[in-house]
Amino acid sequence: MLNSGVLVLNRSWVAVNVATARRALVLLCQGHARVVHPRNFGLYGFEEWVQFSEEQLRGTPNGHRYIHSPNLTVLLPEVILLGVFNGFIRKEVHFSRRNLFLRDGHQCQYCGKRPPRHELSIDHVIPRSRGGKDTWENLVVACQKCNVKKGDRTPEEANMRLLRNPAAPRWLPRFGMVLEREQLAGWQRFLEGPRSHQASA
Repeated sequence: MLNSGVLVLNRSWVAVNVATARRALVLLCQGHARVVHPRNFGLYGFEEWVQFSEEQLRGTPNGHRYIHSPNLTVLLPEVILLGVFNGFIRKEVHFSRRNLFLRDGHQCQYCGKRPPRHELSIDHVIPRSRGGKDTWENLVVACQKCNVKKGDRTPEEANMRLLRNPAAPRWLPRFGMVLEREQLAGWQRFLEGPRSHQASA
C-alpha cells in the first residue's frame, strides 16, 4: 500500500513526478507538500489531512486506501502539491512495445475495441514497405481483425480512421507506472493543461 503511486505537482500545478505513498506522506509531515483533493482541488496540510481522513473513514473505511497506527488513521493521498519546487523532472520515454500498449490503453486504434492482450498487435500506420519507420508517430495498437483488414495499405487507402493521431506519450510511461483505470481517471484532470483552479492556488 505504501508503495502505491501518488502524483506530484510542482508549485505551478504541473505534474512532474510520481512518488510512492510513503514518500508523499513524509513530504506532507515535513511541511514540504500539501494534499490536493482530486475533485474539488482543496489543499490540506498534515493535520488537516488527518482530520479529513478521520471524517471520511468514520464507519465506512471500505473502498478507501488508508493506513493506520494505534493513534491515527490516514487516507493515502492521490495527488500532492509541492510548496517550493517549481521545476520539472525530465525523463526520456523509453520506446518499447509495452509503452505502446500503455499509450494506447490496450485499445485498437481503428475500431476502439479492447480484446484480450493476445489478440492485439502493433500496426505500422505507413507500412514498412512504403518506408514507414518504427516510431511513436507511426505505430499503433490494433486488433488482429483490423490489422488484417488494413493490410499493406495506409489508413486512408483502407478507409479506416484512427481514433487519435499517434505521438510520443506525454506522461504515463515517462513516470514508469502501470495504473489502475480509476487512478488514471483521478490523475487525468491534472494532466490536461491549464485549469481554472490554478489561479486561486
